[in-house]
Amino acid sequence: MLLVFGLTVVFRTVGEGTFHCPQCGGDRAYRKRAARRWFSPFFVPLIPLWRLGHAVECRSCRGRFPVSVLRAPTAQQMAAALPAGMRAAAALVLRSGAAEDETARARAVETVTRYGEPDYDDDAIDADLVVAPVFLGQEVERAGAHLAVEAKEWFLAEAVRIALADGPLDEGERQALHAVAELLGMSRAYALGVIVTTEGASR
Repeated sequence: MLLVFGLTVVFRTVGEGTFHCPQCGGDRAYRKRAARRWFSPFFVPLIPLWRLGHAVECRSCRGRFPVSVLRAPTAQQMAAALPAGMRAAAALVLRSGAAEDETARARAVETVTRYGEPDYDDDAIDADLVVAPVFLGQEVERAGAHLAVEAKEWFLAEAVRIALADGPLDEGERQALHAVAELLGMSRAYALGVIVTTEGASR
């Protein structure tokens, strides 16, 4: 009798969601697949052997990628994180010295609106000013995780412009801006350069 056997890799879906597909270049649905090698007599997977790990499969292009690809933010995640992060940064800066200044509040409204939150207004500022700084910091940190180096510079510069709206920076505002920069993942020296440059450009 002729015995035909071999080894077969079988994939099983263990999770689903949306990710940024590096092959499609956009947000796509994915399946997280677990791979395992089987002993296959007569081409039928019969005896499970060793596990081969996991892969992420794009439902659109069928490309397979390492699980680390899920760390990249989707466009939807970025769209939500950036306005929330700038809103939190504005609150941290305002509460450090310009919470009641109309010019600074107007600058904050203009900036946060441009970052994608059209309903942000004076009432929203008042609501944010009573939020615990630790929660505001988490929003800034979340936004920073999605930003490239140049985008972090611009984000911090926008926070500096809010602080400058009521006049030259005081010590409290400088400390708040350095705290924002640290949450974004910027070094103190790097942040100082952005702050000083933005101050100079505003004169």
